[in-house]
Amino acid sequence: MGLSAVDQPDTQAGLGPRRLAWDVVSETLKRRVPLDDVMDELSPAANLSPRDEALARAICVVTFRRLGTIGNALRERLNKGQRDERLLHLLAIGAAQILFLDVPDHAAVDTAVQLAQGDYKLKHADGLINAVLRRVARERDAILKGAEPWLDTPDWLEDRWIAQYGEDVAKRIAEAHRSTASVDLSVKKDAAGWAERLGGVLLPTGSIRLVERAPIRELAGYDEGAWWVQDAAAALPARLLKPQPGQRIADLCAAPGGKTAQLAAAGAEVLAVDRSAKRLERLTENLARLKLSVETRAIAAEKLDAEPFDGILLDAPCSATGTIRRHPDVTWTKGEDDLRKLTALQSRLLDKAASLLKPGGRLVYCTCSLEADEGEKQADAFLIRHPGFVREPIEPSEIGGLSDCITQKGDLRTLPFHLDGADQHRGGVDGFFAARFVRSGS
Repeated sequence: MGLSAVDQPDTQAGLGPRRLAWDVVSETLKRRVPLDDVMDELSPAANLSPRDEALARAICVVTFRRLGTIGNALRERLNKGQRDERLLHLLAIGAAQILFLDVPDHAAVDTAVQLAQGDYKLKHADGLINAVLRRVARERDAILKGAEPWLDTPDWLEDRWIAQYGEDVAKRIAEAHRSTASVDLSVKKDAAGWAERLGGVLLPTGSIRLVERAPIRELAGYDEGAWWVQDAAAALPARLLKPQPGQRIADLCAAPGGKTAQLAAAGAEVLAVDRSAKRLERLTENLARLKLSVETRAIAAEKLDAEPFDGILLDAPCSATGTIRRHPDVTWTKGEDDLRKLTALQSRLLDKAASLLKPGGRLVYCTCSLEADEGEKQADAFLIRHPGFVREPIEPSEIGGLSDCITQKGDLRTLPFHLDGADQHRGGVDGFFAARFVRSGS
């Protein structure tokens, strides 16, 4: 991902975005919360122009995407006793610019030095920072040549993926996570027409993949609500529910609302449930632009009390390891302890969803996770707990003929390198799992 530093007159003018990037990286790692949340929290006080805020975000994203490579390069060029986290984070954002962004080396080095000089705890380290980052710049080719794919994946994820997928597939996953995610759109109607109008590629799944990056709000069709941004894989679970006009469908854990929009666009009567009133407010605003309306309820899905539904979509909270291309901070802010807590929650939500479904109704369970604990194993355990449900296998024709994305049991499993081809210009999709169940009876 390159971001030009042209028009930046001097390094002093570039301190703002670097300071914000430094703070965001530090807080994200310290608190183990999503980068986007920290950006939303800290960027207003930074008072940057849209261009500078975009630079700050680009620095943060590439720092997390290649944090293993960066960390390894820094360790080899620092004394072993160096443990000051703020210093290491400052060096990391400097190295990220030098190694992976279209930023002049001197701008990356000089701004890091100036930021250290303005910090009373680090002003003594300005010489060290200057020396280390200049060495990184001189030795850039050697650093990149020695950066094996697994370097940017924590050991716990590497072990899990090799055990689940085998070494070759796991390595392809790790390699895919080093790439920038594409921008895909879901449309209300006439996907082929909008693909042509936007200069995008119509994917076999029905999503549009943009070829050129541009500000989303400036694209044709945005103001009229013709489409919304949604990864091609994320668009599949709602379609698997086969929503029909007039059906009552619950979208549990609905925010930010991409799947809710799909259900509403199909003519279903949708109840969007989310425990966060703020997130539901944003969902409502998004649907207003799309000229779609749904009922919303700000409540934990486990506490929902309602008449049985014809269909339920449960996009459960998960580790989000399937979105690492898009959110590389996930790699460094989640751990196996989080996974254990999330799988317990997913089981409870599945049990609740089962209790809210009419006989003959469909339940689609999905997670944007690569972990079998949150996907295949959850689906199998659900059927054991609920013998009144049966799995309804997914057919290749329902997902654009992508038979490689269907498991032996008939569930959906997309991997980050699927749909990775020259005809798509920018390949890959989010890693997703989805299983479809039908409640027995009529």
